[in-house]
Amino acid sequence: MTKICVLGLGYIGLPSASIFATNGFHVVGVDVDSKVVDVLSKGHIHINEPGLKTVVSAAIQSGNMIVRQVPEPADVFIIAVPTPLKEDNAADLTYVLNATESILPFLRKGNLVILESTCPPRTTEDILVPILQKSGYEIGDEIFLAHCPERVLPGNILYEFVNNDRIIGGINDNSSHKAREIYEKVVQGNLLITDATSAEMAKLMENTYRDVNIALANEVCRVAYDLNLDALEIIRLANMHPRVNLHQPGPGVGGHCLAVDPWFIVEKSDNAKLIRLSREINTAMPNFVVELVKKMLDKTVKPKITVLGVTYKGNVDDVRESPATKIIRELKQKNVEVGIYDPYVKNYEFELSNLEDACISSDLILLLADHKEFKYLSANELGLLMRNKQLFDTRNYLKHSKWQDAGFSVKVLGKNNQNS
Repeated sequence: MTKICVLGLGYIGLPSASIFATNGFHVVGVDVDSKVVDVLSKGHIHINEPGLKTVVSAAIQSGNMIVRQVPEPADVFIIAVPTPLKEDNAADLTYVLNATESILPFLRKGNLVILESTCPPRTTEDILVPILQKSGYEIGDEIFLAHCPERVLPGNILYEFVNNDRIIGGINDNSSHKAREIYEKVVQGNLLITDATSAEMAKLMENTYRDVNIALANEVCRVAYDLNLDALEIIRLANMHPRVNLHQPGPGVGGHCLAVDPWFIVEKSDNAKLIRLSREINTAMPNFVVELVKKMLDKTVKPKITVLGVTYKGNVDDVRESPATKIIRELKQKNVEVGIYDPYVKNYEFELSNLEDACISSDLILLLADHKEFKYLSANELGLLMRNKQLFDTRNYLKHSKWQDAGFSVKVLGKNNQNS
């Protein structure tokens, strides 16, 4: 039985490890966080992903998957650790470096090392190869190396891991062949063979494409406010052209991918001007939302705001790079009281409340995440708790007529010239 050692048991590593294990591989899942190892060892999971607990439990109960804090000898090593941003927006590769160094004592001739973590172009060739050469083996001939980036959507990871096409980027043909042999056992989508650096760049461009298009929508939104126009109506009309597909504006871009990956390209090339500008536009949207909120509360003494949802997208528990955090932080700096309710989040930078406490004596409900639960909120009941009945829907998500019937003044991000 092929043995795989997966380093990093987060949003990507844990699903990867459990899927491989339930497909007949012997998997050692490694995480340096003792709390993560303890939780998983008890059959629980530490992240919210539909169906994941069932797959993890099956993997562990079958005996095909164990969890440890340190690596051990294996046939394949998969590195799936975070690559966050530094303060200067350069990639922080500390976790990748540490994970690669940690497997050196366990490498044996014929091993395959796969980097799944998203990284700047040439990370595999310029950084991992020199580290792995310390093992004394010839990299590419005795130790095989590939970059095989994840391409999954939080909330649908288990399905997309199996069904999406997978990029296989080896440092040479032998490495690509070895990596393909592993993924073809679990992936039903196409396996796309290329070189490691092209694989790194392709992954970055997938998220950069979306970030740039969201920036265009957000810029249309801001221009529409300048011209007293309805940006959502403009986008709707433009999208009726057969070759136009504008995105929808929002309060900002979050998550560990869209808000991070484009910077990895900017870091490597001075010609990434449009990519940089798009990042700047999307990064500025939380401040734009705060300014609109200030106008809505202009005559309110000691205002309180109810924030609904702090994750970067709906129906997940992921708050990484969430624009909601930036919005809340700035509102608090302006001495605005903020009540926060999110049914998915348990641990957060700011204090969380239940729905009732978040709404008591509030002057404005600010919807920042499109969780499905919010569709079913009772506008009448929440209105009874509030001091002033106002709703600002930054996702154009709720049924606004229901809230208007309950006496709310409704604003929607992008609809500058209408009440709803």
